[in-house]
Amino acid sequence: MGSKPSNTGDTDSAVAPEGSSNGAETAFVDARVMHAMALERLNASDIRDAAEKAWCATKRATDGLIIARTGQEPGKSPDTTRMLKQLAVDDYAIRQLRPLYSLARDALHGDCFYSGICDPLEETLRLIRETSDYIDKAERLAAAGASV
Repeated sequence: MGSKPSNTGDTDSAVAPEGSSNGAETAFVDARVMHAMALERLNASDIRDAAEKAWCATKRATDGLIIARTGQEPGKSPDTTRMLKQLAVDDYAIRQLRPLYSLARDALHGDCFYSGICDPLEETLRLIRETSDYIDKAERLAAAGASV
């Protein structure tokens, strides 16, 4: 297993100002870049770093959805979680994303990255690879209901 990288998914990467019309787009670009980096780390057999980068991609995709729907950019992960929960109250499609978001947060970020518990390995590898599906879903939902 690789060493723990410093990126925890709670940093504010290069993003547009709150309410910016391209803030959501920037977040989705960030998400795709982070997922590509996760796959690179996976190819280098650094599962823990790959898991963390996949989590960061999930968080940024969720941020993009939130920005598109509310015009507000979450800061840290707890803000993203809270705002996603709020959006899910009235939107069935967003409600379907919540378990996927929580699974990435718990399994990739918490268990694999922080605790070093990446078993079952097949499940962790699947979650890392399928992060692109989550990004696609979040991006479609952002486009379908953008309010800004």
